[in-house]
This record gives sequence, structure tokens and C-alpha cells, in this order.
Amino acid sequence: MKLNRKLLLVSLLYFAEGFPFGIIEQVIPIYFRIHGMSLVNLGLLSLLSLPYALKFLWAPAVDFLGHRRHWIASTQFFMAACILWLIPLDPSSPSFLLWAAIASLSIFSATQDIAVDAYTIELLKPSEMGIANGFRQASYRVALVVAGGFFVAIGGWIGWKATYFVAALILAVCGLASLKLPHVEVQRPAFSLASLAAPIGDLIFRPGVVQVALFILLYKLGDMSMGPMVRPFWLARGLTTTEIGLITGTLGVLSSIAGGLAGGLFMVRFGIFHGLWFLGIWQSVSNLSYAWVAASPEIGNWGIYAASIAESFCGGLGTSAFLAFLMIICKKEFSATQYALLSALFRMTGIISGSLSGWATNYMGYAHYFAFTFFLSLPSFAFIMTVRKWIPSENDKPK
Repeated sequence: MKLNRKLLLVSLLYFAEGFPFGIIEQVIPIYFRIHGMSLVNLGLLSLLSLPYALKFLWAPAVDFLGHRRHWIASTQFFMAACILWLIPLDPSSPSFLLWAAIASLSIFSATQDIAVDAYTIELLKPSEMGIANGFRQASYRVALVVAGGFFVAIGGWIGWKATYFVAALILAVCGLASLKLPHVEVQRPAFSLASLAAPIGDLIFRPGVVQVALFILLYKLGDMSMGPMVRPFWLARGLTTTEIGLITGTLGVLSSIAGGLAGGLFMVRFGIFHGLWFLGIWQSVSNLSYAWVAASPEIGNWGIYAASIAESFCGGLGTSAFLAFLMIICKKEFSATQYALLSALFRMTGIISGSLSGWATNYMGYAHYFAFTFFLSLPSFAFIMTVRKWIPSENDKPK
């Protein structure tokens, strides 16, 4: 299959992956708050992220049972059904059925992530993963904008029931398209108790696994530590909701998309290893732009816009390299389980650092905390040469 067709498939798959996540993370909280849901119950919606963190627990089922495209299509159909399930339920008086519908939507969305990531790893050659991750990021971001921006807007125009019906229809169409995905032939071991441990055993018995695990834990730490405090900083500097919407919905998204595509093109030319260290350095340095703005209150809103563009663009650069690395070190026969485990590993540091970010900012202040986050990712580069040994040689050399 030609690369252009693969990039199209990856773009469509990651739009389908990002769309329900945008519904869950952005549309549903607004929908319920508008209909009078209490802040206590609204806070419970944060538990919807648990399936994304715990998906490695059922990832082996995707590895050993059935075909990837059937998993993808079936989860999309089930998500469409869950959204339709929400329509007749009263959001002002949450019932067990309502919570069950939302929880089911989240679980099916996380399961779709497992299958899409695994299919993508199997579809792509190692040399194609760099550029493909640029397209992957771009289409995922577009899906978030469509779900979290456009669908919130049309909820007020055509009504929420019609909005949910359109969302369900989009997922159903994705399901029909996914049934036609090209089959990728990969030899997998037969299902057994021993085979369940094989994906983990393959990782932990590789030379340098501790150093690589520390690299994965630390590489995005600075980026993830700063994220929760950016929006409170915008509010503290007096930005209006319109200005915040401009940053998050337009400038930030476009910059992130551009960074992801630029990172993909860089890796086509220079390889994934060079992308990890060079693009990763820019990812860390961009945090200093927010430190500079926070330390200079005389700078107007233009400084915040500039910092947001720089941070989003450089974050896209580093993310494209990091995700390409995670994909390329997964064995194709264990791709679902291994990628779910690796992605859960770096998300764990994000959860911990995010929970501590408010306390640290109160103690340090915005400027010093943003500067501190610059240093958090730097220790990961101490393990870069061990990481290099895990990357196939054809992806470690400039073209």
C-alpha cells in the first residue's frame, strides 16, 4: 500500500479516535452544567478519564481476539448507541442509566483507542511512523475542535437532542467505513495464559528497559506539569473568555497541528532518534516563554498569544517524535497491549504532576513554576543513548 493512502487512513482513524474523546471531555460537561447539574456531580465526570488510563488491562483481548478493524468498527457502533441512549435521559436529574451511558461511552472510546493504535502500528513501516504521527496529531486535534467547539455551538442552535443524533450518525458512518479497512496480516501467538504475559515479558527483558522506562516517564513531564496551570494564569492576567477561546480554539490548535506536521517532516529527513532529542529540547525550551511572560506583567496580551503559539507549536514537535518512538518500539504481534502499557506509563506522571501543580504554583508563583517545568524534562536526555538502541537502525540515520 502506498504511503499516501496510509496517511489518509491514519488521518481518518485518528479523527474517529479524537471525536468521542472531545464529546466526553468538552461537550458532556457543558451540556450537563447548562441543564443544572451540581458542581459535585460535575466533578465526578473527571472519573471518565479512568478507562483511558486503565485500558492496558483489557488491551490483551484486542491483541488475541478477532481482527483490528472489527474491534474499531464495533466500538464505533456501540459509541453511537451510547450517544443515542443519552437523548431521552434527563440531564437535570442524573439517573443510574445516565451515568451508565456515559461510562459505557468512555469505555468503548478507550477500547477504540487500543484498536486504532494497534492497527496503525501494524499498518505502518518503521520508516513511515515519523510522518504518520504528524498527520495523526493534526487529525486528532481537528476532531477535538469539531467536537468541543462546533458541536457545543450547534447544541445551542439546533438543540441538544439533534446535536447528539448528528454525533451518533458520524460515529455510525465511521463504523461502516472501518469495516472496509484493509486487513493487515500479522502473525500473533495463540491465545493462552502464557501468551497474556508475552507482551510484558518482551518489554521487561529487553536490555536497558529501566533507562527507557525512565525516559518515557520524564520526556513529557515538563509539558504535562505546566498544562494545568496555563488556563488559571490566563485568568489571573485578566483574559476574557473570548480571548481564551481564541487561544484554545484557534491559535493553540493551529500551532499544535503545524508543530506535529513539522515534526513529522523533520523525522522523515533526520530519523526518530534525532527527532527525540532535537525536537524534545525545543519542547522544553518553549516553557520558558510562559515564564518570561509571567515574570513581565507589563507585557500585554500579545505576549500571552506569542507564548501560547510557541508552546503549542513546540509541544507538537516533541509529541510527534515521542509518539513515533512509542509506536516503533512495540512488536507488531503485541501492539495493542504494549502501546497501551507505554502510553499509560507516561500518563501516570502527568496525573501525578498535574495534581501537584497547583500546590507548587501557590508556593513558587507562576513565573518561577513555569521556569521550573523547563528543567523537569531535561533528566530524560540522560537516557537518550540507551533509547537509541531500541530504535530500528533504518529510523536512526539521516536520509
